[in-house]
Amino acid sequence: MKLKFISIVILFLIISSCKEKEIKEIPPQKIEVYQVVPETVPIYREFVGQLYGEKDIPIRARVEGYLEEIHFNEGTRVKKGDLLYVIDADPFKEDVASKQSMVAQAETILVQTESDLKRIKPLAEMDAASKRELDMAQAQRDASISSVEAAEANLNIAEINLSYTRILSPIDGIIGRTLAREGEFGGRGPNPVILNTVSDINTVRVQFFLSENEYLKIAKAFIDKNKNIQAEDVKKVNPEIKLLLSDESVYKHKGEIDFIDRNIDSSTGTILVQATFPNPNGMLRPGQFARVKIKVQEAENTIIIPQKCVSELQGRYSILLVNSDNIVETAQVEVGEKIDGFWIIKEGLKAGDQIVLEGLQKAKPKMEVVPVVTEFKPQTNKQ
Repeated sequence: MKLKFISIVILFLIISSCKEKEIKEIPPQKIEVYQVVPETVPIYREFVGQLYGEKDIPIRARVEGYLEEIHFNEGTRVKKGDLLYVIDADPFKEDVASKQSMVAQAETILVQTESDLKRIKPLAEMDAASKRELDMAQAQRDASISSVEAAEANLNIAEINLSYTRILSPIDGIIGRTLAREGEFGGRGPNPVILNTVSDINTVRVQFFLSENEYLKIAKAFIDKNKNIQAEDVKKVNPEIKLLLSDESVYKHKGEIDFIDRNIDSSTGTILVQATFPNPNGMLRPGQFARVKIKVQEAENTIIIPQKCVSELQGRYSILLVNSDNIVETAQVEVGEKIDGFWIIKEGLKAGDQIVLEGLQKAKPKMEVVPVVTEFKPQTNKQ
């Protein structure tokens, strides 16, 4: 019995020894790595901007009165000259009639004074009428002409005011929600109520602000690259500009800078910049907020690595590096800007280095691995 127990113990020790040997002899695992290759990398800056139509024309009543008619559907397209609103025209028609009667009265007086002048002229030549009578007749005729002209001008103003009771669209575009309804009083000065707005959105304007430091950085970059331009001509270089919408998608049409303000706003320390984007399908609307992404330079021989490879702890960044002996080790790096799923690495890596891409949980420092170079394609919203 004792001999049997000893045999079992010996057998157990042999099996355990074999298992330990098997564990020790497990070959190195394959680990996906990213191989560092210097590239020319575009550097972008992002700014928050607001969208406006190419033209945003407020519709105001130019005369006072009650709205009688509305001739459009809100949110639809209108053409230049389309009738939008009608204001009660009766008071203005009465004014036109009054001015017409004044013109007729002035013309009647003119006919009478001309007749008097024609009658006195030959008498004065015959010395049958005095020079003073001739001068008075001449003056009355001239005054009558001026009265007719004044009456006609007043009539013209009255007719213009009457025409203002029919409010027409000033441009082709999309009209918004009406801010006044039929029966409401509008047009009281000095600041008439805005009844509506018509926007031409075939092209949209995006206005955004640069801080003074950002402006100087971008301006210097373009001036260094384009030696023959002046600071105020930076917009002529037409840098690559993208529009990032609120759903994080990238607008498919590129834009261009068409306006840089003349001065830095002393109260905010910023400068206004405007870029325009084509909007053929009308997707973009005034009032939207979006981020403007501007390409400011191209950095040559730049090392970039996937963001997922970088670990951060208390402001220090590190990666898992596979050395020439296929041993995993930790390396500290200095990061720069983020670019479409990548970090720019300022220090800590060189061309040809291999860093752990997949299997970060498996790979440990001092572990021997079989590196498998893998291409990395980040998930972005590019169009």
